[in-house]
Amino acid sequence: MKAVFLDRNTFSPTIDLPAPAGVTDWQVHESTPNDTATVVERLRGAQIAISNKVLLTRDIIAQSPDLKLIQVAATGVNNVDADACKDHGVQLANVAGYSTTSVAEHTFAAILAALRGLLPYHQAVIHGDWQRDGRFCLNELPIIDLAGKTLGIVGTGNIGQRVTEIARVFGMNVLWAERRGAAPRSPQYTAFDDVFARADIISLHCPLNDASYHLLNADTLALCQRQPLILNMARGPVADFLLVSAAVVAALNAGKLLGYVSDVFPDEPPPADEPLLTLRDHPRVLFTPHNAWASVGAQQELWRILSAQMSAWIAAA
Repeated sequence: MKAVFLDRNTFSPTIDLPAPAGVTDWQVHESTPNDTATVVERLRGAQIAISNKVLLTRDIIAQSPDLKLIQVAATGVNNVDADACKDHGVQLANVAGYSTTSVAEHTFAAILAALRGLLPYHQAVIHGDWQRDGRFCLNELPIIDLAGKTLGIVGTGNIGQRVTEIARVFGMNVLWAERRGAAPRSPQYTAFDDVFARADIISLHCPLNDASYHLLNADTLALCQRQPLILNMARGPVADFLLVSAAVVAALNAGKLLGYVSDVFPDEPPPADEPLLTLRDHPRVLFTPHNAWASVGAQQELWRILSAQMSAWIAAA
């Protein structure tokens, strides 16, 4: 059974990624350009393709007659033409549940960094500002506790639930947002608009689908009443960046938002002219390069699940 891994460089180089059991011809490429001819050539004769972010289009699938399984090394499968898979008898599989701990902990690392000003205070020490000031401590930027604050969570899957557990340990009040426009399904949920109006911190953890596409936009930002910190730990297109970038910049500059954190962007990496990057020096703005998922443990767990799935498929083929 021939399997081709198209973008090994989406994992850390220190993570061991052995061939799954049952694979007899194992080919690994550090990266693969989104070029149809190149992808088709690399998949020639392969029954299994593994991709994290390489696009697998209808043309590629149609030109890969031996292909029987596309294994995405992630949860989202937006990089694969699912309809083409059905039309050509190719099974499409993803990996779920591997990054719950990593994303939840990254979320709170970012919240704490933003609310406690860790980055600007670190800069004050290493650049000599503290020494020049002479006082025993610096506290001009208010340091904000989590206890007693209200956290609004959009997306209550495994990650959202783990974020909830951690938040309650910090003494926070948690609101789960119902889908926008829908009545709360149970007492555990709060109307979407009310969450944005009542929360001190709003964290996005929803999957990318038709309902969540551009969920964070100028209209939803306008619902905010408590000068919240907003975090996008979901997917880049959950935020309407053409409007949100300008709206976030304006809201932060006007003091209507406390801060903004994003681990994801529509284009990754973001272009140099991305408006949000003009906020790089804001003390409560933090960007990370789509690595909330990528703890050592999460990467190892992803590969363990992926390998087990592939081996089971091979055994049944």
